[in-house]
Amino acid sequence: MIAHDVGVGFVTDGAGIVEFANAGATDRFGETEGRSLAAVFELMLANPGSVLSQIIAQADENGAQTEDIVTRAGHFRLRLLIMGAQCQMWWLDDLSQNSSAAGKQGKQQALAMMTVASDGHVLGMNDACSTLVGAARGRLNEVFEDLPLRSGQVHNLRGMDGPLSVVVAIVEGKEGTSDIYVLPGASAVQMPPQLEAGWNAIEDLPVPLLKVAQNGAILGSNKEARQLLGFESTTGYHLADVLNDPGRPLNDWLSEALTGRAGNVSQFLHGRGKKQDTFVQVTLNTAGAPDDLHLIAVLNDVTELRSLELQFVQSQKMQAIGQLAGGVAHDFNNLLTAISGHCELLLCNHDEHDQDYGDLIQIHQNTNRAASLVGQLLAFSRKQNLQLETIDLRDTLSDLTHLLNRLVGEKVTLTLDHDPQLDHIKADKRQLEQVLMNLVVNARDAMQGAGEIRVITKNTTLPKAMHRDRATVPAGDYVLVKVIDEGQGILAEKLGKIFEPFFTTKRPGEGTGLGLSTAYGIVKQTGGYIFVDTVVGEGTTFSLFFPCHVETEKSSSVARLSPQPRIKTSAEGVVLLVEDEAPVRAFATRALRLRGYTVLEADHAEAALEMLENDDLHVDIFVTDVIMPGLDGPTWVRQALKSRPDTKVVFVSGYPEDAFDDGQPEVLGATFLPKPFSLKDLTDAVQNQLLAPAELMEG
Repeated sequence: MIAHDVGVGFVTDGAGIVEFANAGATDRFGETEGRSLAAVFELMLANPGSVLSQIIAQADENGAQTEDIVTRAGHFRLRLLIMGAQCQMWWLDDLSQNSSAAGKQGKQQALAMMTVASDGHVLGMNDACSTLVGAARGRLNEVFEDLPLRSGQVHNLRGMDGPLSVVVAIVEGKEGTSDIYVLPGASAVQMPPQLEAGWNAIEDLPVPLLKVAQNGAILGSNKEARQLLGFESTTGYHLADVLNDPGRPLNDWLSEALTGRAGNVSQFLHGRGKKQDTFVQVTLNTAGAPDDLHLIAVLNDVTELRSLELQFVQSQKMQAIGQLAGGVAHDFNNLLTAISGHCELLLCNHDEHDQDYGDLIQIHQNTNRAASLVGQLLAFSRKQNLQLETIDLRDTLSDLTHLLNRLVGEKVTLTLDHDPQLDHIKADKRQLEQVLMNLVVNARDAMQGAGEIRVITKNTTLPKAMHRDRATVPAGDYVLVKVIDEGQGILAEKLGKIFEPFFTTKRPGEGTGLGLSTAYGIVKQTGGYIFVDTVVGEGTTFSLFFPCHVETEKSSSVARLSPQPRIKTSAEGVVLLVEDEAPVRAFATRALRLRGYTVLEADHAEAALEMLENDDLHVDIFVTDVIMPGLDGPTWVRQALKSRPDTKVVFVSGYPEDAFDDGQPEVLGATFLPKPFSLKDLTDAVQNQLLAPAELMEG
């Protein structure tokens, strides 16, 4: 199939050993049959074994896969067709402008290169090198007459036609290997006068190299290095002029390299000047005679790798912040429940004419503000408790209009434009209001207090999935909300960071950096998507997509069958309260007893189960914390319900409701009350459970 193909083609067995190579492959790579395909490609690819394995693993159901590969040597395409367990067909297409299809002239200009192990064993050489020395040279001393080799120096090569004077350039590779490039000696070539510092032989070497003096002055550079660093010439420059220091004095690093104390440890440095966004891996090697000791800096562009590394670090940081937020929220919610609860108990005994009433109201309001801040921390980690309900955004924005107008000020015009047939969505109304307020306040700040902010809502349908900003919005019906401002826009280098927590472009004291990250977390947890479009100097548009929500007949019928029970001012029943936090337990006990309930207390699950061993003890409802030392809430409740199946259950927790999913069957009929809760929240939850119809509790 491939014998007469004009391209480069191979047939390998299941282990990747070449069984057949067509004329194009032989012409380019020489005799390859019996060698592994990875070994054939090792001079072209940095890690050929990994690349080939990945292509095989990604082959589709037809056994085919195509992979484009860009290297310094050019742009290649590898194509695979798996014919069976022991038969693979490979094609190599050169897509670069200076491709091998340009003919023999290009091949004649290739640099001779060999790869050598640390013990001097020759691991491989390209065609140009084989032509010079012959393919049967197994060790380095069979190739060169004068060892050891020094990079940038002239050495005598044992050529097939006799000794040759050549210049050697050595590039350290992986696992102790070295790539040795062989160039014509100084006496054999006419050097162009414009090249720098007498280091002419490496000008066209496809590896960025710098020749650095002991004091850091750049003595020479090749074309690849100057292109990478963004300099037309490095004459008169110091290493510190083209690269940032490695976090310590540059001279210390150079001195360690010159004395051999730094080994081959690489440094990852930022470029300077126009290349500030470039990351360069720099490895220093000593070269030259003792009276002319200098350093060879081997450069490698790792900008993309460094970018991926930074993204990974950022994702790890986000995960850590999310875990921290969850733990902080649990502890804070317990404290806030106790503070606000006891404050409410005091308010029950004080009217508005009492001199302490104002102070108690201030305490209560500030605990609510603290609870809101905890909610923001949980929002960007997408762990806050959402009270989902069916919402008409027109009503929500109408209720917010007065507050939003006060927020934007007199010099900003706020315009609302609604679709008259706007569909409903399902979201937490309080959290959604927070999202809209954050976006409007940001729009106001972007316009520096003057201009027009437009909020547009409309129905939209995506006939097919929309791929944007590494997100995929499935096809379907959505409610689209746009918040449009006429501000300064967002700079491109900051656009990718705006949803990160604590990132802000405002001056210190003007913003926490939690506004957009909070909005992002709430929108994502609601099942929606948020995108941003911006033009510097013209303005910014935030687009929010929320899935449309349609009420089902089943949910409507359930709503008719389960009307909200009327809350009584006094009630009867026995409550077993299990809470390990003493202040929370004290408040909850007093609140329930004030309503008229008989309350039995336990500070841990084991004590509660011990109390329930008394068969004469009657309990109507369990009110229990979820996360406690020893047995957690769901575990002890499941045990208790085996002997008391008719007992109602209320779970309370400062963690999100889904945080205690232990993989066990859920407790049917149980309800969840998030902390911090008020006196009314707690008593209403208990009464609603006690009054809930038995048939609803069972399923």
